[in-house]
Amino acid sequence: MIHTAFYKFVRLDDADAVTTRLRELTQSLFGSILVAEEGINGVLAGNPAAVAAFEQALREDALFAGRFADVHFKHSACDTPPFARMKVHRKSEIVFLGVDDVDAVAKKGIDVPPAEWRELIAQDDVVVIDNRNSFEYRLGKFHNAIDPGVDNFRDFPRFIEDNVPLWKREGKRVAMYCTGGIRCEKTSAWMHDLGVPVYQLEGGILNYFEKMPDAERDWEGECFVFDNRIALDTHLQETPTTPEDVYGGEPAWEWRLQRARRLEEDSE
Repeated sequence: MIHTAFYKFVRLDDADAVTTRLRELTQSLFGSILVAEEGINGVLAGNPAAVAAFEQALREDALFAGRFADVHFKHSACDTPPFARMKVHRKSEIVFLGVDDVDAVAKKGIDVPPAEWRELIAQDDVVVIDNRNSFEYRLGKFHNAIDPGVDNFRDFPRFIEDNVPLWKREGKRVAMYCTGGIRCEKTSAWMHDLGVPVYQLEGGILNYFEKMPDAERDWEGECFVFDNRIALDTHLQETPTTPEDVYGGEPAWEWRLQRARRLEEDSE
């Protein structure tokens, strides 16, 4: 079994038709895809042939009219089945920032390829921000990264608003990263007009691990993933980390722990 993660911000004139077609194309797979007028966001798993067939169809199916021809798929191995079922959801957004009318199709930050990221985050005028939840940060992070201290992505804009004036006074640039890139892309679209240069790690942490064989030089710990594998190391291999390791000891995260346990039971 192989895991594939992907997203694309693109205008969809008929998101309902895209949703229907994706349901047809994923009948032999497991995972979830979110579909909205701003694009798609998906994580899937299945045997390599089924995954490859889906990826080809997403790029070439006539209904999609080439909108997903350049989608980048991030692959990782699976010892534990990541998902118990397949769901394709029609949503108002493919990632919820908690700010209205953010146009991530027309606006975005500056993409930084993995090979250039190491040098960027070592610069003195760069603030490195982990654009994920605190429990993800606690499990693993880039050196010198700041934890915004949020338990939900919707709370992230408040951290940015509180700190942008300081960063502007100090002439700082912002470099941020997330698991697969989508949270950063939505955030950088919103930050486009705030007066601070925003750089984002192209393809996120997973792409960095894939492209940089020595990623452990810059990364401390593991990378949390939102499926039953729980965490991956810098070589994209599943680790022995458990939900208790991630959420244990924090009363505010107890509901996340219970949900993770239910998902494990469903996949057995």
